[in-house]
Amino acid sequence: MRDKAVVVTGAGAGIGAALARRFAAEGARVAVNDLDADKAKAVAEEIGAVAVPGDASAIVEPAREALGGVVDVYCANAGLASGGTEAADEQVWATAWDVNVMAHVRAAHALLPGWLERGEGRFVSTVSAAGLLTMVGAAPYSVTKHGAYAFAEWLSLTYRHRGIKVHAICPQGVRTDMLTASGSAGELVLAPSAIEPEDVAEALFAGIADDRFLILPHPEVAGYYAARAADPDRWLGNMNHIQQKWEAAQ
Repeated sequence: MRDKAVVVTGAGAGIGAALARRFAAEGARVAVNDLDADKAKAVAEEIGAVAVPGDASAIVEPAREALGGVVDVYCANAGLASGGTEAADEQVWATAWDVNVMAHVRAAHALLPGWLERGEGRFVSTVSAAGLLTMVGAAPYSVTKHGAYAFAEWLSLTYRHRGIKVHAICPQGVRTDMLTASGSAGELVLAPSAIEPEDVAEALFAGIADDRFLILPHPEVAGYYAARAADPDRWLGNMNHIQQKWEAAQ
């Protein structure tokens, strides 16, 4: 990664900040993006990077300019942990879709022409284990993270023969503000096995070294994913037991 131009969205804290720090430690030139300008600047100053605050949906061109006209690696990390059921307000659904899926689509649309011309580029999507499985009490989050995973998968199968590398990071609980904001559902399902943001960054770099698409900072997710595919009804029954346990605790 030495001298590579790397953009990390949602990098003012949590997983994004850990990714930015790790890329900088590897010698990359990093653009730190966050909606909170002060947080973006603080992380950028800490690691000797450049801050490019603003909406992650429209950050490619400002980041490319800040990095000298090129982006080699793009980490679509910004996300919303939107809770609620099917009855969540439509604006909650729309915002979750825009941030968790369409921001990735817009970034790819802006990046791919240059990457395909060069024959190389790396797109890192911070999805979630919820994108492979689901999350109780969080329909907008679960559905849009499935969308984020599907888009990353589509990018990989469509462009891998043209030099485009794609990685989908799918952790369970990570000790961040997002986990705290997930409330009692996160406390029940995610907190017991929660890891540090730095562990996610380490998992990504191990996956890059192995040229793996699916990055599982919690290795046990592979087993859950396989069980879900092999016997959906049994898996849904087990998840419903967790749902009932969560409801009883409210």
